[in-house]
Amino acid sequence: HTAARLEPVEGKMQDSNGAEELKYLTGFGGEFASEALKDALPKNMNNPKKCPYGLYAEQLSGTSFTTPRVHNQRTWFYRIMPSCKHGKYKKIEKKYIIADFSKQVATPERFRWNPFPMPKEEEKIDFIDGMRTVGGAGSAETKTGFAVHVYAANTSMANKAFVNSDGDLLIVPQHGDMLITTECGLLAVKPGEIAVIQRGHKFKVDFPEKGSRRGYICEVFDGHFVLPDLGPIGANGLANPRDFLHPTARFEDKEGKHTLLQKFLGGVFEAELERSPFDVVAWHGNYVPYKYDMGNFVAVNSVTVDHMDPSIFTVLTCQTTNPGVAAVDFVIFPPRMAVQKKTFRPPYYHRNCMSEFMGNIKGQYDAKPEGFQPGGGSLHSIMAGHGPDAGTFDKCSEEKGDPPVQMPPNALAFMFESTYFMRVTEWALKEAPLEQDYNKCWAGLKSKFDPKWRKESDAAGKQ
Repeated sequence: HTAARLEPVEGKMQDSNGAEELKYLTGFGGEFASEALKDALPKNMNNPKKCPYGLYAEQLSGTSFTTPRVHNQRTWFYRIMPSCKHGKYKKIEKKYIIADFSKQVATPERFRWNPFPMPKEEEKIDFIDGMRTVGGAGSAETKTGFAVHVYAANTSMANKAFVNSDGDLLIVPQHGDMLITTECGLLAVKPGEIAVIQRGHKFKVDFPEKGSRRGYICEVFDGHFVLPDLGPIGANGLANPRDFLHPTARFEDKEGKHTLLQKFLGGVFEAELERSPFDVVAWHGNYVPYKYDMGNFVAVNSVTVDHMDPSIFTVLTCQTTNPGVAAVDFVIFPPRMAVQKKTFRPPYYHRNCMSEFMGNIKGQYDAKPEGFQPGGGSLHSIMAGHGPDAGTFDKCSEEKGDPPVQMPPNALAFMFESTYFMRVTEWALKEAPLEQDYNKCWAGLKSKFDPKWRKESDAAGKQ
């Protein structure tokens, strides 16, 4: 575990109160502490008879009490009102959000979606209203599996708050920035960055400027995201701990009607609050939301031959109980140099024991530069053959020489990769912008088999 740096770093975000300097704590997996009022954190204990400023002490547990200390996660809040004070829950209709995939569609078919639609200008759709489940595996009830959602929204949540009982949310904005208010403070997140909001943390999403937003969400039911082990890479590289940013304490002492939305086994329940739930004056612990700028990723790659496995681009992983086997890996394909000799540099043809859902944040993806559009997605299920389209193979396999190539600096794609079989929702198949002829991208592949091939003649032809 990495200790937090005590000196906050700063960022700026426009919110409803105007320009505001946001301060962050840096690190990953360490113990953090923050207070919005001096001496609001109790000294040398967690729950005194009387907390400073008349606050209530409340613990949020992200793991069981007896989880080994190296994996144990919890945070202590010192807040104006404890979370238990709210009205009775009422279930509300959110038919597009799914958390049990036993009745969803199972198929080995390959899928690709055109950019997921934005809300119409006259619609008022907030972050939760705009969530749609594409697919997933397992069930939140057994705390095993994952879900892939997309969101499209144009309205701030204002006096609503959301809390997820089912799992952790990894949010990947594709179009438009957002201001995420959490119980620990504020996170300003824009395309090219991600945010992780763990199970149980209340949050809301507001938009600092008018316009529609769109992005992707990966929800894990199993556990929590961690940094992947580096093995022989060494002590540094990939996503470095110092580049993860955590909020600093900020509270609202605001009475009046607020609404709490709680996702529980895929259902969404509503309860009334008498005041803002973002009333935490101070906190300490290691169970804290965070954000990460993918532009800081330190990519590694082959400097001799061969296209490396995409696992070298893993930012975060949520492991199953089987070491090295992920409930979800979050993998990115960032700008980087390609210098391999005598190598077909785009991704190789592949059949995988993992499910692969991909999204495109910006630019062209090198394996399919024409059809895989920003804001869209694709799914290659377990053991479904996939790889470059015919045009890409013909072009890159016939290229002369091996000059170093800068992968386009304006391109960024990602993958949610899981050991679980991903079932697909009815919405993804019938209402989302599903391409009907995705298989045609491989239709142009032709046999190049030459039974008379000789090593000498091939070498001469490549000169």
